[in-house]
Amino acid sequence: MQRRNLMKAAALAAALGLAGPVAAQEGEKTIIGVSIPSATHGFMGGLNWHAQDTIKRLGETYPNLEFVLSTAGDSAKQVNDIEDMMATRDIDALVVLPFESEPLTAPVKAVKDAGKFVTVVDRGLSQDGIEDLYVAGDNAAFGRVAGEYFKANLKPGAKIVVLRGIPTTLDNERVEAFQKALEGSEVEILDMQHGNWNRDDAFAVMQDYLAKYPQIDAVWAADDDMATGVLEAISAANRQDEMWVVGGAGMKEIVKRIMDGDKQLPVNVTYPPALISSAIEMTALRFVSKAPMTGRFIIGSELITPENASQFYYPDSPF
Repeated sequence: MQRRNLMKAAALAAALGLAGPVAAQEGEKTIIGVSIPSATHGFMGGLNWHAQDTIKRLGETYPNLEFVLSTAGDSAKQVNDIEDMMATRDIDALVVLPFESEPLTAPVKAVKDAGKFVTVVDRGLSQDGIEDLYVAGDNAAFGRVAGEYFKANLKPGAKIVVLRGIPTTLDNERVEAFQKALEGSEVEILDMQHGNWNRDDAFAVMQDYLAKYPQIDAVWAADDDMATGVLEAISAANRQDEMWVVGGAGMKEIVKRIMDGDKQLPVNVTYPPALISSAIEMTALRFVSKAPMTGRFIIGSELITPENASQFYYPDSPF
């Protein structure tokens, strides 16, 4: 219901587009801070691209909106960036995708306690209820959809390995849903280690798995950057014919291989980096319209198969 209301509000504001810019021009300058991780891998590269594109477009549409964008390669820098936004720019709102949940919780709460509008994206904070607006993919569905595929396509007794992301609430949600979907299948999870949504880290983790386990029937990489590292490790060990890999997020190179019927990459699960655009636009609407912009906006996850992959293939996309 909350998602439906948010979508209706956004559609109404768009339909009444003339009222938005007028409202913005009549008021004082509104400063919106946007704090996101650096483009250290493909998904974040796509997310950074969408953030910059959205900020440019909204800045042209609403002259009295000003955006401050910062990117961080670790939690410490992100904390410093947010504190600097408050101290030197006196932001009116913050859109933040936490690098990690725990270290960012107190700094973001301080922004909220100062009376600012807070939008949290993707990776939740470790304390509930701080943000005004939460925008994310459906992480439980992301894990569940993958788990259901493994359950339906592996025989009882099959052995799999899992690569987790960075320690965050969303990673916990994904893994818990994946494990729950496997219940009753007699599929054995041999190991679960953090690949940190990073290609090189995933390559190292998969090398370790391949050395430790003589039988691996499938891999849940849970991210397309990690899946790429996993595939490289499998190829280096010459074990391509033994196992298939499922990643996630719809990287164009992965989707193209699914379209082409690559047996090592049978399916994928959607998790669009453009969710940052939704978060920034909804936050902007809070200040240029009367549309209610609080609650939770959850973007669903779908299974990408050879039959529907063309619908998810965007060759000109940065990701």
